[in-house]
Amino acid sequence: MLEFKLVTKPIDLKIIEAANIEGQTVVAGKFFGGAVFSDGRIGVKEFVNSSDLLKGSGPFFGYSTYTFEEGSITARYTGSAKDGNSTGEYTILSGTGAYANAAGTGTIESAPNPFKGINLLDIKLVVKTPDS
Repeated sequence: MLEFKLVTKPIDLKIIEAANIEGQTVVAGKFFGGAVFSDGRIGVKEFVNSSDLLKGSGPFFGYSTYTFEEGSITARYTGSAKDGNSTGEYTILSGTGAYANAAGTGTIESAPNPFKGINLLDIKLVVKTPDS
């Protein structure tokens, strides 16, 4: 089990407003983030995300690659945003290093965040490798 805080920021974002539907947007972009474990270990995350939002609420999905000192994990996620909060689930697709041939699941939950334009999330990954 990997549990950590994740801080993310968009680095290439495209927002398209739907015609004749007030507040309806389709958002797609590339993001980058930093993971911090309670014991001080760190990691980075690069990911692509797509969302279909009506006044900030709606479904999202994407693909993530987390890189840690001992290897990387690539996963697909799905979730939803509502009233400024996000929740979702991961499906681990693959890994490298200590996470070679990884599978598993995980959760995403937004955390209180005082900063605009930055996301703060609580992440839990249940990683299964052939050796575990």
